[in-house]
Amino acid sequence: MNAGIRRTLHQAVLSRLDARKTGLSFSEDAGRWRDRAEEVLRTEMSGLALEDAERGTLRREILDEIFAFGPITPLLADPAVSEIMVNGFESIYVERCGLVEPHGGAFLSEESLRATIDRMVSKVNRRLDESSPYVDARLPDGSRVNAIIPPVCLTGACLTVRKFRKEAFSLEELIHIGSVTADAAEYLREAVRERRNIIVSGGTGSGKTTLLNALSQFIPVEERIVTIEDAAEIRLQKPHVVRLEARPANIEGSGAVTIRDLVRNSLRMRPDRIIVGECRGGEALDMLQAMNTGHDGSITTGHANGPRDMLRRLETMVLLSGMEIPIHAIREQIASAIDVVVHTGRIAGGHRAVTSIAEITGMNESRILLQELFRWSKENVEKGIVGRLVATGVPSRFRRGGGDAWD
Repeated sequence: MNAGIRRTLHQAVLSRLDARKTGLSFSEDAGRWRDRAEEVLRTEMSGLALEDAERGTLRREILDEIFAFGPITPLLADPAVSEIMVNGFESIYVERCGLVEPHGGAFLSEESLRATIDRMVSKVNRRLDESSPYVDARLPDGSRVNAIIPPVCLTGACLTVRKFRKEAFSLEELIHIGSVTADAAEYLREAVRERRNIIVSGGTGSGKTTLLNALSQFIPVEERIVTIEDAAEIRLQKPHVVRLEARPANIEGSGAVTIRDLVRNSLRMRPDRIIVGECRGGEALDMLQAMNTGHDGSITTGHANGPRDMLRRLETMVLLSGMEIPIHAIREQIASAIDVVVHTGRIAGGHRAVTSIAEITGMNESRILLQELFRWSKENVEKGIVGRLVATGVPSRFRRGGGDAWD
């Protein structure tokens, strides 16, 4: 459809409305202002030679641009879309079934895209401006939002939305779609029930949070769980859950509440288990100390290329805490705190799967010992997926001692 007509009608509606009253999709006045906008559109479109279908499409697009989230509004409602990537107002990509493809839509202008981002982040009291040019937020449906704007983004405002299923995957569903085998799932089920400390590693979009949510179904209902995240996206189907979310600094540069602050505070909240959405900095030290001081069964996630790399990253993150701790002492803390490292990854065709499960079995001089129990093998083909998880070791049933150094 002619972008010029769409832009002209959009400006006509805005000029007839009080500009301060746009973007009220969640306020009590939204219906009244939307009705007024529709009246303006009917008047403006009355002289245009358009088919009924074109009129309906044009009307919907303009109203979405003003009151909702512009051309990505239908994408947010599409269950087949798992990620939306806006690279400037004229470029939109989506991820479907693990594959990224271009989307034909576009925002009317850079200002329209910025207004959409502002509507998204303002609902969770976040801000985006030149003094704070990037932000993490979430939508009411739980979707995770990241936005970044010039001058740090040279292509214009960039928006990324990670969508999640309304109902979290169960471990049985992950077995059915080939993301994990029944044997590996049984091992993980026992690890959660036996209150082992687990860290889930992997790259961006590899399914770490999906697996964490699936594992949480085996936590006993009587236990008190405290979740800690930057942007709340963990959804535990348990009755006794306290959800904590970090907060950035305000416009004066004060009032920030970090993940590390929340981990420390959670220790005073009588948790049976602590679940940290992602360790990426000094909070790793506090998480390890919590695991070593009676909070068994805790779970966290982290970005890494594999189980051994995850342990190296934990060492680095502990050093970022600012505490002068010898590297040998850090490794002893890790070996004592973490029981199981589960690695997730993307394989051919965009499929997400568990690619490795390893136990920490202790230390040998200055080296943490890992025993790999399951490893992704490309030799088998099942359910249309090239490869599957195969057993490579015998579980220690979580008893310390023994094991060989493994890379």
